[in-house]
Amino acid sequence: MVELKPEDMKDIQGFVMSGYAHLPCVSYQMLSVVNATAARGWLRNLVSAVTTSEGKQDISSLNVALTYHGLTALGLETSALESFSRPFIEGMATPHRSRILGDNNDDNTPDKWDWGGNNSEPIDILLLLFAQDEPTLDSVIKDQQAKYQTGGLAKVVALGAGRQPDIHEHFGFADGLGQPAIEGTFQTKDAPAGNVIKAGEMLLSYINDYGKPAESPMVSLASDRNGLLPEPPPLTESNSAQPATRDLGRNGSYLVFRQLAQHVARFCQFLEEATLQPDGQLDPAASTKLAAKFVGRWQSGAPLVMSPDADNPDLAKADDFAYRDIDDRGFKCPIGSHIRRSNPRDSLGPTAAKAKVTANRHRILRRGRSYGDRPKDRLVDDGVARGLHFLCLNSDIERQFEFVQQTWCNNPVFGGLNGEVDPLVGNLTRGDEIFTVQADPLRTRVHNLERFVTVKGGAYFFLPSMSALRYLAAL
Repeated sequence: MVELKPEDMKDIQGFVMSGYAHLPCVSYQMLSVVNATAARGWLRNLVSAVTTSEGKQDISSLNVALTYHGLTALGLETSALESFSRPFIEGMATPHRSRILGDNNDDNTPDKWDWGGNNSEPIDILLLLFAQDEPTLDSVIKDQQAKYQTGGLAKVVALGAGRQPDIHEHFGFADGLGQPAIEGTFQTKDAPAGNVIKAGEMLLSYINDYGKPAESPMVSLASDRNGLLPEPPPLTESNSAQPATRDLGRNGSYLVFRQLAQHVARFCQFLEEATLQPDGQLDPAASTKLAAKFVGRWQSGAPLVMSPDADNPDLAKADDFAYRDIDDRGFKCPIGSHIRRSNPRDSLGPTAAKAKVTANRHRILRRGRSYGDRPKDRLVDDGVARGLHFLCLNSDIERQFEFVQQTWCNNPVFGGLNGEVDPLVGNLTRGDEIFTVQADPLRTRVHNLERFVTVKGGAYFFLPSMSALRYLAAL
């Protein structure tokens, strides 16, 4: 059995353990391999600059991830490439995965994406750059560009993010709350017990919530000439025989990246129109409350299930709550709200305990950042591009990220509902344009929901360990 040890922090990229909240300025550099030999040399020199999970970097941090196309371009052997998970191999933009994610209609289709789509130049490498301020970030970008441009790589697109003064995204809500904590790490220090998950839910090769090692890509023993990679975990507890392979995935994870454009004016205008008083007058309080019903939290972050009638900033970071005993019917927090769909906690299952176990098998570790300036008037479409760069980590893309999107967010019968999807990120082009607000004695329904979020690009990446990065550089 592979167990997470303190010394593993030196081998795990820092992005797994930290979202770098202390480094507000970010650039995501999407690169393509032009010359494989030179690119491997670039990667070899880059490794020493990669931030690990061992300690905090106060000025800047750097991490790196690769797509299946990028691993192929670097020359990884076929048997190793075939050992990666199916979603990673196929990529986010294939017709099958588009159907799963709800990206097969209207403006969400990969044919219309700005990057990562069917009509875009392939992405090979993602360079994640974080800095304490914009001048520092500009300096880091300039330095890294000079290196990769002479290192067999070309820039496909660069995406900026993270220049907001607080943690609120463009719709006005606190973001990044309710994160799971990886068992055996410092993340568990202040985490509620229900939020602690097995290391194998985020890191490959470690024991996951099913009591099995998270599936990990392997390379042939003969190809690891320098002995850079660890042995694979035992096949079973009763059979410790090791196959002639080495573990490429250990201490690594899969990174999901989706650029989500937020249509702020459309969202705010809809809320106003949906909450007009009978005499046609605006009702700001009702508009604010309906937005909170969509999300499941007030703008401060306070959960509706704990404060259903008014925002309570004292509960802004509260996350130790459940639904079954105090809000089983959704009278406080609607069953179809965004946070209840994306993490049902104890609400779906024959018992609360079994429901919690099931929900935790589909958790993701979010690492998103907002992009674009905030509008001066939220009701006016100023034409400025803004939204959220949604990034998350998981060890099983299909069971975690894709499951949440397909089975919870896009499920029209989620939790006993009928004909509605997630009001913010659900696929709203199938006639599912309603949202139910449960109440006693009578529920209310909001009709004619519009698409408030549009996918502009996306890809699946492999975030390797430091050992795996050294191995790839030495191919």
